[in-house]
Amino acid sequence: MIAEIGHFAMILAFCVALIQSTLPLYGAHRNRQAFLLIAAPAAKLQFFLLFCAFAVLTVKFIQSDFSLWLVTANSHADKPFIYRLTGVWGNHEGSMLLWILMLAAYGAGIAHFSKSMPDALKARVLGVQGMIGVAFLAFSLFTSNPFARIISPPFEGNGLNPILQDPALAVHPPLLYAGYVGFSLAFSFSVAALMSGKVSHDWAKWVRPWTLLAWLSLTLGIAVGSFWAYYELGWGGFWFWDPVENASFMPWLAGTALLHSALVTARRNTLHSWTMLLAILTFGLCIAGTFLVRSGVLTSVHAFATDPTRGVFILMILGILVGGALLLFAMRSAGLSLADKNVPFQPVSREGALILNNVFLASATATVFLGTIYPLVIDSFGLGKISVGAPYYNAVFVPLITPLLMLMPIGPLSGWGHSEISPVIKKLAMAFVLAVLGGLTVLIMSAGHQGGAALGVGLSLWLMLGALADLGKKIRFNSVPLMRLPENILKLPLQQWGSILAHGGLGVMILGIVGTTAWRSEVVQAVVPGAVMKISGYEVTFNIEARVSGENYTAERGEFSVRRGDVDVALLKPEKRFYTVERQSTTEAAILKNLAGHLYIVIADKTISDGMASRVVRIWYHPLVAFIWIGGLIMALGGVAGLTRREVKSFSSDNV
Repeated sequence: MIAEIGHFAMILAFCVALIQSTLPLYGAHRNRQAFLLIAAPAAKLQFFLLFCAFAVLTVKFIQSDFSLWLVTANSHADKPFIYRLTGVWGNHEGSMLLWILMLAAYGAGIAHFSKSMPDALKARVLGVQGMIGVAFLAFSLFTSNPFARIISPPFEGNGLNPILQDPALAVHPPLLYAGYVGFSLAFSFSVAALMSGKVSHDWAKWVRPWTLLAWLSLTLGIAVGSFWAYYELGWGGFWFWDPVENASFMPWLAGTALLHSALVTARRNTLHSWTMLLAILTFGLCIAGTFLVRSGVLTSVHAFATDPTRGVFILMILGILVGGALLLFAMRSAGLSLADKNVPFQPVSREGALILNNVFLASATATVFLGTIYPLVIDSFGLGKISVGAPYYNAVFVPLITPLLMLMPIGPLSGWGHSEISPVIKKLAMAFVLAVLGGLTVLIMSAGHQGGAALGVGLSLWLMLGALADLGKKIRFNSVPLMRLPENILKLPLQQWGSILAHGGLGVMILGIVGTTAWRSEVVQAVVPGAVMKISGYEVTFNIEARVSGENYTAERGEFSVRRGDVDVALLKPEKRFYTVERQSTTEAAILKNLAGHLYIVIADKTISDGMASRVVRIWYHPLVAFIWIGGLIMALGGVAGLTRREVKSFSSDNV
């Protein structure tokens, strides 16, 4: 009976979403205060109902209630508790319920935390959120019911896909959904402003914190997913330009552009049209990503569903929501032009840098979108199958992102409206010299064979040192005694650390990407116990292999001793696991981790060599690879800092 309560809660949430999407909008249009005030309670009630539904589904997974089809298909009584819990969203139906729950949570957040927002604007924003809720609740109820029963329940379930039985998958999907769904608020704010016909910079001030929260969540989600793919899939890489990986990367790029554009709109009361268009397109990319994952058009370890009818439903949602918003945008474009204040600014200014930032980010997003969609379009028309991978993105994405990276340190050091070029050059001169020296050092040490790596290292140093120059400006490094600098650092509001950490963290991440891409080494060898392999100064000895049993799997485990010179460094134990319930195998890598690099070992199948049974072993050495995820964490900390309020009064009006 408890499952039916969850299903009934979803149906009630759908009815509440219908009310939320109609009456408040009518009240805002007709200026009926009673209808305006319905929006906030409806948003909170919808969240409560969906929370109850999700809680019911979670209890059913924990109890291993195999009378539910979803539990039978994705769980097993012998699974560890953590994977029974994560099994709730390790499938299409459950993850869709989590997606909708987060959508309602953002709406409830607006209802609760935006008490000073004008009632009409809040009603329109929550009304649009209600429309999105109606669309996705209908999708879940009519095509993806998580509470569907089985007439004759089995004694045991089928289990969860083994590669999803990992702690990182406990947080990776929720973080991604928090990012995807968070951009729905930027969409709702834009559509609400377009509906009102009265556009001011206030809407950008309201939308930016929620957009930053979505960007922060998506950044963490992508970083965690990259780390999971690195150590769990056993292929030794961190990014494959998989279409489903791109499905999260495209909203991240567009969302980054939206953040910077919203800053210009909020501060200078201009660029309304572009910021609203970006908000609509960013959420459109989020829905497009949902389509890629859940329509069956892709075969990927990241994909959830293979039912094309679901894909058609999502395309209908995309067409109605985003198509309708774009139509409204076109109808209101003249009014948006009038709303933009004629705020003059010079090319060398904060606005100029941010506009160029948007140009490069939008272009980069378009290249990723083209590379992701083009093979699908070609295949759908029966024109053959093609694969678009790293060569394409290296050829078109890197040239677009390089000038953006070169521009990034300049923007924070420039003033609004107009900025003298000489002070900016002076503040960045040392950073530029050190970045060039770093790149030249790489080029000389590689005898001219690593031009790309030299450029990458130079850009990495440029970003990190540029972030330090930004910090120096904000703490007035050149104009106060050295003894006062610690005090100035402590007095610097947390919010002003946002761009410093985000830009510096990106530099750290690029250093990791360059290191592992340019200087990675690999050994593949069929070995027997006692064999010795050498790689990047390490001596790896294959000691023994054994058969072991885990909580819900059996495994073939290899034991490798690692030496560097005369020092025993580590004992690594990679495995090939076989999950008895799911009847699937996985490769579990063993990784020696340090900041200088990772030694990464996986074992493959047995083979016959010279009449003897041997084990195929792959070993990689990834220099500096840890900096990829360290940089991602630093960027996320920048997002956290940007969300904080200014509780400490700034000591300089220049700290903007």
